[in-house]
Amino acid sequence: MIEATGDVRVLVVDDEQGIRDLLATVLGAQGWAVRTAGTGRAAIDEALAFRPELVVLDIVLPDLDGLSVLQRIRAVLPSVRVLFLTANDAVEDRIAGITAGGDDYVTKPFSVEEVVARLRGLLRRVDWDSVPEDEVLRVGDLELVPGGHAVRRDDVDIRLTAREFELLQYLMANAERVLSKEQILERIWGYDYGRESNIVELYISYLRRKIDDGRPPMIHTIRRVGYVLRPPVSVRA
Repeated sequence: MIEATGDVRVLVVDDEQGIRDLLATVLGAQGWAVRTAGTGRAAIDEALAFRPELVVLDIVLPDLDGLSVLQRIRAVLPSVRVLFLTANDAVEDRIAGITAGGDDYVTKPFSVEEVVARLRGLLRRVDWDSVPEDEVLRVGDLELVPGGHAVRRDDVDIRLTAREFELLQYLMANAERVLSKEQILERIWGYDYGRESNIVELYISYLRRKIDDGRPPMIHTIRRVGYVLRPPVSVRA
């Protein structure tokens, strides 16, 4: 195990020693405290002892898979933010990771600069009262701060993954306009998943669960056309 001291606590979990050492060195250079683990069980033990704010977690581990590790860590540390590492061609791993509650993911091989940027994004917290009016995107009672990765509805903060946030921002920027699946794929995924993929439908369902759950719906499906975000009826009236 490598450990560096600092204000932000990060746990790096990967079965490859070279990746653990590289990330520990780079993240330690950011002034963050870093611990590493090479197995799922070691990761759980380290998380309980270290209580990290961020976890970089490989999905494929030699004992427990990363999804199981996430569930066990979140049971004790519900607010910890998790960045998954996935194989470059494993689309199902990316989807499974986000479905399981991961906050973001990067694919292998990755750049350390991207990992640092993603982790910094997960750390951001927004003081809503200090954000200038012209820096907040609003549709009805839904608010989004593009530069702060922050979303709230009816004054309730909503946690989104990076991709969910990007999709919601695109929908809000085009509020009342119906966007086709092809438009969304091109803008958010660049067709990486292919025209026949259900990735758009999947992420729309994620957003609905978080944005519309228990509230008047804002995200609507226009059959055979696409998707549209509109202010809730109660707000528009």
